[in-house]
Amino acid sequence: MNKRHFTSAVSQIFGKFASKEHGPRFQSAINRSYVRMMGLDMGEFESPESYPTLNALFTRRLKRKRSFSADGRDVISPCDSLITECGTLHENLALQIKGMRYSVDAFLGDHISVEDKKAIHNGTFANFYLSPRDYHRYHAPMDMQILGAVHIPGKLYPVNIPTLKKKVDLFIENERVVLECLNSSGKRFFLILVGALNVGKMEVSFEPRIQTNTGATSTFYSYNQLHMSKGDDFGCFQMGSTIVMLCEPDMVELGISVGHNVKFAQTIGRLIS
Repeated sequence: MNKRHFTSAVSQIFGKFASKEHGPRFQSAINRSYVRMMGLDMGEFESPESYPTLNALFTRRLKRKRSFSADGRDVISPCDSLITECGTLHENLALQIKGMRYSVDAFLGDHISVEDKKAIHNGTFANFYLSPRDYHRYHAPMDMQILGAVHIPGKLYPVNIPTLKKKVDLFIENERVVLECLNSSGKRFFLILVGALNVGKMEVSFEPRIQTNTGATSTFYSYNQLHMSKGDDFGCFQMGSTIVMLCEPDMVELGISVGHNVKFAQTIGRLIS
């Protein structure tokens, strides 16, 4: 096994602190300080002192479900985030940030077949950056079938814009979980959860065998009849990170641009077929 990168060790230490219950009074002070420092809007959530750990605050659930379009062709944002890049893939190249391309084939890893990778060449992509102040849970952007999940261990560099501009192939180097999916029309797309500094875990609710930031080897899980409906909660980041969506050509027309702040449940595009 390769020696673990220092970013993984730092993130694991922070994860232990964030998961520890520090006693009601001290924990309340920690939580309120974090809310104030990061500028969290807690209007849709329980009060900060109600969470027993900092991690429970990070992974907080909405008090009430957000409404979203019932039209099956409308695609919703999977999370609260900033759109750092989006657009059209050039063959198998996507933008990490303006002026910095990376190989989607390498990003998806060795467990995804060459044929399935080629299916999304020249398709559509969007990068959703979740800052530490954002709601950290992720949801299905459309009705979908999940064919497989790949856990690819790696480093945990920060995924904020300054680091994206400096670190070539950051997405390829960082730990990630790749979900291979089909939409209701059988079109192929991928949702990739990208780890980052201080992300102790990326939770995938339907696959508890995936344990991130543990030094595990790359692992693939396949499914026969695993379906999710639009809006379904399927896990969370513990701290901020990034979700990348990669769709095959002529599948979706995006209605977002770089620099847009989007919310989970907001319509961000429309299925073409």
